[in-house]
Amino acid sequence: MSKLLILLSLIAQPVLANEGSKQNPIVQMVPVILIFFIFYFLMIRPQKKQMDEEKEMLEKLEKGTEVFTKSGIIGTVVGITDKVVTLEVSKDVKVKILKSQVGGPSSKVFEKKEK
Repeated sequence: MSKLLILLSLIAQPVLANEGSKQNPIVQMVPVILIFFIFYFLMIRPQKKQMDEEKEMLEKLEKGTEVFTKSGIIGTVVGITDKVVTLEVSKDVKVKILKSQVGGPSSKVFEKKEK
């Protein structure tokens, strides 16, 4: 992140140095536009991709799937409605949670990440 700040300050220096002289307004907007594109590709785009993947996972959710919740509960789906999922966390112990709080299949919790 510090490299980004250094790059942006180097871009902004010529603009600040020539503050008294007349410049094309489009040239003055270049750093702002550049910052927008950097934020888009580093923050907005990955977050949108993650939200789309989560939405797709919730649409594919079906009975019998073992899932984990965002609060850390692992259970098997025994019932689904538009907004509520019923999980069986132990024999004859069922918990109703909001569908939006399902984190994903429990296999993701136990998979090993390679470095």
